[in-house]
Amino acid sequence: MIKIRQLALTAGAAAILASCGPQGGLDFSNFDPDLRGWGGGGLDTAGAAARAAPRPVPDQRGVISYPGYQVAIARQGDTVATIAARLGLNAGELASYNAINANTVLNPGAVVALPRRVAAGAPAGTAPITSSTGQVSDPFAGQGIKQPNLPPAAGAAGAVTAKTLPAASQPRQHVVAAGETAWSIARKYNISVNDLAQWNGLSSGMTLRTGQRLLIPVAGQTRSATAVVTAPGAGSPTPRPPSSAEPLPKEQTKPASSPVDKPASPDLGKTRTAASGNGRFRMPASGAIIRTYQKGKNDGIDISAAAGSPVAAAGSGTVAAITRDTDGVPIIVVRHDGNLMTVYAGLENVAVSKGQSVSAGTALGKVRSQGVVHFEVRNGFDSVDPEKYLN
Repeated sequence: MIKIRQLALTAGAAAILASCGPQGGLDFSNFDPDLRGWGGGGLDTAGAAARAAPRPVPDQRGVISYPGYQVAIARQGDTVATIAARLGLNAGELASYNAINANTVLNPGAVVALPRRVAAGAPAGTAPITSSTGQVSDPFAGQGIKQPNLPPAAGAAGAVTAKTLPAASQPRQHVVAAGETAWSIARKYNISVNDLAQWNGLSSGMTLRTGQRLLIPVAGQTRSATAVVTAPGAGSPTPRPPSSAEPLPKEQTKPASSPVDKPASPDLGKTRTAASGNGRFRMPASGAIIRTYQKGKNDGIDISAAAGSPVAAAGSGTVAAITRDTDGVPIIVVRHDGNLMTVYAGLENVAVSKGQSVSAGTALGKVRSQGVVHFEVRNGFDSVDPEKYLN
């Protein structure tokens, strides 16, 4: 039985299509071509790992201290230069260590790795200046976030302390390499991409830079009903009753000798009739439809075709994108008039290039040895049944 790999464009690839500009251009700088959801019912990485524990709260200078290293957490309006001044470090050295310009404004919550440890307490030359009214006029005080109410260290009233966290809580560091994305890094360490973003103060676009140092969140524990803590005054969640309290299903056992009804198997290759489509597109490959369209499960159709046979453009348009999945298999997106796009997967020997104009029947490539071509039709962001557009 052939295992059909489904092109899951419900999430990741929908972002590709959304980035198609009016001129057919695509920006793949942040595209993560993980299509491992083929045949699995869609792209879903939510269960990749247990929810990570929250990132530790920094001290009053914005520093989190681990046994092996320290990091600074950017505040509203911070740059590497302001963090370096606050901690008594060289701005150029700190910027080089984090592969960023010293004057670039950082996202609030962004992580800045320190090249060496800073001593506990307020660094030399950065003691706050107190006015006659007793108010602190340090230019780095406040920084737009609520400061934790930490008690002063013993023997040093008002001093800032740097508490070193236990070794077990120390996260790994990852230096971003060229071509890596937040999604690929999250999968590499089997963590949630949302946890990675929250721990490192990433922007909503999940933008990374080569050489950036990221903290890999410490994995949390699977949620347990007994471990749920609710806010004061809020009701506790109702626990799920044990399975022993649920009634047993009613079963009527039939003898093993009873004949089994065998329903007639549908011929999926003949599901389309002459009146089922509007004739906008032609079949991209010569063969029978072996898997039909199911919204959210199979956002296209799968066509059984002879290995090495041609895969052709279903209609005239412009090649908007050519990318590859994690196995290096090409994926071609063609833009057509009327806000329509067609997507082709399961082919090799790509014969077109991005931006090229094609006509109905123009060869895009050849069918791979698996003998299955996946074909989708998209109306804007939404997938539609390709059979309604085939003649």
